[in-house]
Amino acid sequence: MQGSETQGMSRERLGRVERFIDENYIATGKLPGALIQVWRRGELALNSVLGLADRERQVPLAEDSIFRIYSMSKPVTSVAVMMLVEECKIALDDPVSKYIPAWENLGVYAGGFMESFQTRPAARPMLVVDLLRHTSGLTYGFQQNSNVDAAYRKLKLGEIATDGTLDDMIEKLAKLPLEFSPGEAWNYSVSTDVLGYLVGKVSGMPFETFLKNRIFDPLGMVDTAFYVPEEKASRFCACYAVGALGSKVVSTRGPVLQDDPRDSPYLKPPAFISGGGGLVSTAADYMRFARMLRQGGELDGVRLLGPKTLALMTANHLPGGVDLPRMSRSMFSEATYEGVGFGLGFATTLAPASTLMPGSAGDFFWGGAASTFFWVDPQEDLIGLFLTQLLPSSAYPVRRQLRTLVYSAITEPGAAA
Repeated sequence: MQGSETQGMSRERLGRVERFIDENYIATGKLPGALIQVWRRGELALNSVLGLADRERQVPLAEDSIFRIYSMSKPVTSVAVMMLVEECKIALDDPVSKYIPAWENLGVYAGGFMESFQTRPAARPMLVVDLLRHTSGLTYGFQQNSNVDAAYRKLKLGEIATDGTLDDMIEKLAKLPLEFSPGEAWNYSVSTDVLGYLVGKVSGMPFETFLKNRIFDPLGMVDTAFYVPEEKASRFCACYAVGALGSKVVSTRGPVLQDDPRDSPYLKPPAFISGGGGLVSTAADYMRFARMLRQGGELDGVRLLGPKTLALMTANHLPGGVDLPRMSRSMFSEATYEGVGFGLGFATTLAPASTLMPGSAGDFFWGGAASTFFWVDPQEDLIGLFLTQLLPSSAYPVRRQLRTLVYSAITEPGAAA
């Protein structure tokens, strides 16, 4: 039976991962294409490239295809903040108003509509840690859950394709109420975009320059940026949508084209640099970032963070140690997982039995709006990465299915001796 296993995983069962995605999602037209990687014990145990990057032009997906990673930008921005925390240039318990004075007296929504909001004083100031763990009181307009959300939509706050700048967003937010007093609830929000603003202000260089000089170049993430340059445009995937997001076009071919890679806004540098959702990347690049996280902040001799800082980031930071369903006010699907907490930039598993998904206590993860997903499991020395381009991320249960399939392939639990 020699050769039936790789890195403590069954080759046959790893093949089942590819077959399942191919038969249930690619062949059925639910997804245009998918790239799946599993890293374990220092090597790629699975590297599967399926389907198309561009269905309209029949361009095959390739290993170096470039994807919109949307909210998988958030862990990158969070790492940037924590690098500055390690340098004592910013602290987790600093009031945000220390860096944005106009936010010192932000009120909490008490009633009314935009232009006539009624507010009450916040119970305490917003802290930097609130931005990292989404307990800031900020929100996203797409949640459509309140009058404050409606104001965000009207002002296009946090929308990647906006003509406004990051500075413009900070200025507009100073005139809007918070959803709740900082620390009282969890709400998915533009908090990470605000962190990008803080990185620029504290580091003394533009946020995008900090990411390139301090993270992307040192890690060898050569294709990760806030836009796709002309010489790489042929590798850029099309993005598709289903449900309400794809309802403008009636199609019998499944998902409809949402963003054409030949005339996409991503083909030129954006006005709004979104640390919360603006990056594009490749499987090779993001796997290097994930491997750095898995190895406690270091990869190939390059150290971005200390292991104790990574341990702090991956701990549950929700007040009282509760899980997301007990604290969330968000309509975001990831917030419904029992047994899942939230750290400084990503979710973390507290009790695998409560999630009803295989995994390990202490594994951490996040995904993007176009159904991309990654997770890191230190106990199993395992990283999973799934890249595709379909809005919204809640369209199919592919993330849960992928975790189930990958963990079922493990034959030797834990890291190698």
